[in-house]
Amino acid sequence: MTLILTDLTEKQREIDENWMRYALRLAQRAQDAGEVPVGAVLVKDDDVIAEGANAVIATHDATAHAEIVALRRAGRHIENYRLLHTTLYVTLEPCVMCMGAISHARVKRLVFGAYDEKRGAVCHALHLAHADFLNHHVSWVGGVLQTPCSQLLKDFFIMRRQQAKKTRHFS
Repeated sequence: MTLILTDLTEKQREIDENWMRYALRLAQRAQDAGEVPVGAVLVKDDDVIAEGANAVIATHDATAHAEIVALRRAGRHIENYRLLHTTLYVTLEPCVMCMGAISHARVKRLVFGAYDEKRGAVCHALHLAHADFLNHHVSWVGGVLQTPCSQLLKDFFIMRRQQAKKTRHFS
């Protein structure tokens, strides 16, 4: 099931925005560590089960996306890979790898901030939240705090391009 932001109750919108602010703080931590600024928090019954921030560079692991980090930590925490009745909040629309993991983990609901028109696997490049070949379908809401989530990423990549230009200029 797909929900549009206007379909949410005021209370649910407030809850989603509060958890997205939490994910944004995690994304900022990732940026401070030199990673692409994406953060994720997995919640059940209004409690944090696990959190994650991009750690691809620090861990030398291409799979260390914020969502995967959070799902791994959650599985270890509850000693089960099935993360039933949970909501995953993430600052960027998940990629193919992350959507596969989210589905396999049986996450009930996905809430993301920025849309990823090139690589997003929820509602852009692919539509995996309700793909027929997956045995679990994830309900989702996109665009929660879209502006700050998108701006954080835009600013990061502008900074990266400027750094790359300086490096090339002085080489």
